[in-house]
Amino acid sequence: MSKLKTQKNDASVDQFLASIKDEQQQADCLALLELMQKLTGEPAVMWGKTKVGFGSFHYRGKTSEGDWFHVGFSPRKQDLVLYLHCELEKQDALLEKLGKHKIGKSCLYLKKLADAHLPTLKKLITKAYKSPAIAGATID
Repeated sequence: MSKLKTQKNDASVDQFLASIKDEQQQADCLALLELMQKLTGEPAVMWGKTKVGFGSFHYRGKTSEGDWFHVGFSPRKQDLVLYLHCELEKQDALLEKLGKHKIGKSCLYLKKLADAHLPTLKKLITKAYKSPAIAGATID
């Protein structure tokens, strides 16, 4: 069974966020930092070089096993990626209200934070934090 390459580390979240060159993306990340800290009560931690995560859980899948964060985000060139492990494909009612977005398995893609309906986004973040779920995996 393979282990994840992306691991929790002691890198500075503040330094990482300060290094974001795009002003809008940096502002969105700072807003997400505050929002996720408030909703989870957890400190922000770097996972790998580019992911900011909150909380952690252990999971076992068919081909991999490891520790991962409940919720998090990462600025990417094209989008702001939110990692919400609540089986997003099953969250139709909330996603319909969210606004302009795309989804992957556990990823929510936004061009900018202003595209999202904030009360709905808060519900998705809270759901993912309180009840993490990854399709095909067992959560410890």
